Amino acid sequence: MEIQLWWLLALPLFFALGWVAARIDIRQVVQESRTLPRSYLSGLNFLLNEQPDKAIDAFIEAVKIDPNTVELHFALGSLFRRRGETDRAIRMHQNLVERDDLSEEQRLQALEELGQDFLKAGLLDRAESVFNRLRGTRLNDKALQYLLEIYQQEKDWVRAIEAAQALPDHESLLWRKEVGNFHCEVASAELANSRLGAARDAVQHALTVNPKSVRASLILGDISVAEGQDEAALAVWKKVENQDPVYLALVAERIMDAHRRLGRDEQGMALLRAYLDQHPSLDLLDEVFHWELEKAGPQQAYELVREELRRNPTLLGLDKLLEAALLTATPDQRQDIELMKQLIHGHTRRVARYRCDSCGFKARQFYWRCPACGGWETYPPRRTEEFDLVP
Repeated sequence: MEIQLWWLLALPLFFALGWVAARIDIRQVVQESRTLPRSYLSGLNFLLNEQPDKAIDAFIEAVKIDPNTVELHFALGSLFRRRGETDRAIRMHQNLVERDDLSEEQRLQALEELGQDFLKAGLLDRAESVFNRLRGTRLNDKALQYLLEIYQQEKDWVRAIEAAQALPDHESLLWRKEVGNFHCEVASAELANSRLGAARDAVQHALTVNPKSVRASLILGDISVAEGQDEAALAVWKKVENQDPVYLALVAERIMDAHRRLGRDEQGMALLRAYLDQHPSLDLLDEVFHWELEKAGPQQAYELVREELRRNPTLLGLDKLLEAALLTATPDQRQDIELMKQLIHGHTRRVARYRCDSCGFKARQFYWRCPACGGWETYPPRRTEEFDLVP
């Protein structure tokens, strides 16, 4: 009973202390709110009511009334950039950079924001200059990532390699794939200009960074062909099966052309058929079909597609079967087959595209780098219909 009486006496004291604390907090909030421009509070209200245009106008007014609101400058600049008003964002952040009363931390933040403004506006040279100023600071890693993005947009692959190598996670798998492709871009340019020695050096660098780089193997084989060494090219291209058999469709035509130049057409066809048996692919089927049609005739091509269709029933395979059937059909049958092919073709257009594994972007053409998200080798040479067939 004594404990219960004690608590009864203490409760009023606790209530009194809570009331005093609440009054102190309320007075502090009121005092702080009075120091803020009314337009600032109006801007917040507009943002909450999803009225960004009115919010921006209110924030601009607040900045005019109280130029010391640094955080408000940052928020306003970011709003401008997200809305695509890069000129206003640039002016806002340039004003911050030029102020003498900023702390070092705030100045670095202002520089980063300004660099993003230039990047969004497509002013890559100015963005590069800003991010280079951030090298050696606490924002060094972020600056390198932005510089890497800039160099890729400019297709300056040598500097992209240098920036990637300076990143702290440069030994990661993602880094190896990206830098391997940078070296491949250099090799492709050198090969296009018939500088075979420089192209070979760049490819070797790519394979050193990423030994599983299929693209490097393709280019290395192309270099051997340019040097008149078809046997060496075939030896390189055959390694693609061990690197990643999904990419055999990209090397099939090269393999067959090399065998033709060597006078070994049948051996080349046998190799492609073996690839098709072990690694089914619609693109590989298409390549084998055309060679079979040219060498063995329509009937053999028809039987090839029919057997493949039984193994992997697809609309694209059916379209190819009808194409072969047209070549062997009688005049009376041709009209019906053409009608069916037209109906099927309307559906195959939707499933005959390549799809990025990262962002899902679809395109009719194969890319080593996704045009949408910029990911390297996220675009496997596999039609969208085939994804449903892969376990």
